[in-house]
Amino acid sequence: MANRLATSSSLYLRKHAENPVDWWPWIPEALEKARAEDRPIFLSIGYSSCHWCTVMEGEAFSNPEIAAFLNAHFLPIKVDREERPDLDSIYMQALQLMSGQGGWPLNVFLTPDDLVPFYAGTYFPVEPRFGRPGFLALLQRILQFYRQEKEKIEEMKGQILTALTTLSDLVPEDHIPADLLRSGIPKIQPLLANAGAVQQFPMMPYAQLVLRSARFDPPEGIPGSQSALERAKERGMALVLGGIFDHVAGGFHRYTVDPTWTVPHFEKMLYDNGQILEFLSDLWAHGIQDPAIERAVRLTVEWVAREMTAPAGYFYAAQDADSFARAEDREPEEGEFYVWRWQELQDLLGEETFRALQQAFDLSPGGNFPDRPGCIVLQRKQGGALPPEVEAALTTHLFQARYGSAERRVPFPPAVDAQSARLQSWPGRIPPVTDTKMIVSWNALMISGLARAYQVFGNADYLQFALRAAQFILSQQRHPETGSLLRLNYDGTAQVPAKSEDYALLIKALLDLQQACLPLVGDPTPQDWLQAALQLQQEMDTQLWDPARGGYFVSDAQSAPELLVREKEFQDNATPAANGVAIANLVRLAALTGDLDYLERAEQALKTFAHIMSTQPRTCPSLFAGLDWYSNWVKVTLEADSIPAFQQRSWPTTVFALPTEAEPLPEGALGLVCWGNKCLAPASSLEQIQSQIGKGQNRAY
Repeated sequence: MANRLATSSSLYLRKHAENPVDWWPWIPEALEKARAEDRPIFLSIGYSSCHWCTVMEGEAFSNPEIAAFLNAHFLPIKVDREERPDLDSIYMQALQLMSGQGGWPLNVFLTPDDLVPFYAGTYFPVEPRFGRPGFLALLQRILQFYRQEKEKIEEMKGQILTALTTLSDLVPEDHIPADLLRSGIPKIQPLLANAGAVQQFPMMPYAQLVLRSARFDPPEGIPGSQSALERAKERGMALVLGGIFDHVAGGFHRYTVDPTWTVPHFEKMLYDNGQILEFLSDLWAHGIQDPAIERAVRLTVEWVAREMTAPAGYFYAAQDADSFARAEDREPEEGEFYVWRWQELQDLLGEETFRALQQAFDLSPGGNFPDRPGCIVLQRKQGGALPPEVEAALTTHLFQARYGSAERRVPFPPAVDAQSARLQSWPGRIPPVTDTKMIVSWNALMISGLARAYQVFGNADYLQFALRAAQFILSQQRHPETGSLLRLNYDGTAQVPAKSEDYALLIKALLDLQQACLPLVGDPTPQDWLQAALQLQQEMDTQLWDPARGGYFVSDAQSAPELLVREKEFQDNATPAANGVAIANLVRLAALTGDLDYLERAEQALKTFAHIMSTQPRTCPSLFAGLDWYSNWVKVTLEADSIPAFQQRSWPTTVFALPTEAEPLPEGALGLVCWGNKCLAPASSLEQIQSQIGKGQNRAY
């Protein structure tokens, strides 16, 4: 019999609808019931494409004995972290404070009267293994602890609440230290090194900061800037050559379980792929122009268009790691859709082509996937262009074996849940489930990635995909009564108030579109995208700005009563922190409009986070990117036909503008470069403009 989650819009929650656990969603009625009955809350947070969330759902949460104990003594609540990133962030910080590590599923035990956590963990097996206790025995001990150790629980809760409050209630500094950018970036750069890692994550906020820092010239600039470019190149090539990239069909997996970039956790997240597109495009613009980079960009956009784009134009959220080998199988296998076998490759390709594939990829009869002997994850040996026969083997023969057709550009319908994946007739392999919800912030990351790829590589399709998604969000993601931005869309229904990341990343995406569209004549115009960004910025300021201490809260005031603290997001994770992105947006808006109120607000926010940036620089690369914009912003006014050539290169703190009747170019000038609020002598050559931009972007050192 299905539980309360059966009617949820969330695919992740619906995956738990058949559990014997008496799940509640996070609603006031559930919280009140826990208080009235003095039952500790078991809060379990995850997301649909999370592999270990799926494992725990199939093991512990499907176990009748465990479910009976949970139902009798706890109030179990399920939350989709993609619906409620504000709740997830608070309780993830609590887990990290308790254990020094984090991850999903996030399982937290809360006292019902105040929702403060007193124990937390991630995956719990049914029986003891992996150094973790069996879940039922753990539940029994936690219940005993809750009933018999009230004083100790109160002490623990006090420590956790104090730590959470300290992280959220930041006191602004009087000024921004003059050497903050110079001193902070070198402390962040080593985090991008491949050496010593057990697993490999893209870490795009870190990679982007290291790449933008490569422009500072030693010895006057930041020491080690040459190694910054090498580190960024190393990360880019690891991404495009490693098993983390789908060499057959495009798109990047979440991370690899090994230090060699070989075997991924196979879920594909929209937010990773949007950021990687932007990073690889920026890497190309910096002069790192290996053909493997262009190939990865091109195939990834193909994947987005084919498998991750709704008919309405927005982008889906994610694809699962697991898929069924056969329709009759009871459980899916991790990576089944993506891996190959030695004999299978020989049969599909023939002897000569198979040998050519061996020259380009690491192949062995025993495979390279330790958890699945005999399975092969494709990983390239080196960069450069692939031989034509290898390219055809991948993008025609292996693609057809997987999808049942060699047509790469034809939309591939998503499997919306496990049942449809198993019951639908597929022409090739059974695909993983796609979470088809639309998330504004993740769509914004993809819009930005596509806009930058268009600028660098010149493919007009990239821009059109981005424009369609942005137009959908602006027209469909509004509350029918208040008109405020909504975060999610489930099959045409917009839901959930937007969070700071939605506002910040969407404003950035709109500004990226404004810049990409400057050389074009079309509808909407660049001015329309700028106006949309300005309107959204005003809404963000009204809803989320802290007038007392500066910075942006994660959630609006209406959400505050059910949250332990009202956070301001400044720590980067897989995605950039909202406040870092927002600061950069404010500087760009000041540059484009001449309204210095935006610049003043950026300064206020930087003062709010200056202490964190000074003492914990490794947690907040996006704040340093915002500081870089604030310290080094440049505005360049050019005629439309001169702009594309500049946009193909890397100018990390520069905005471009067209001359207007109110502000025309001086007679005989090719361009006008302004360093912040100071304009230089009009430039009469492209070389002069390039020199002025380059010096202007480094002027704060």
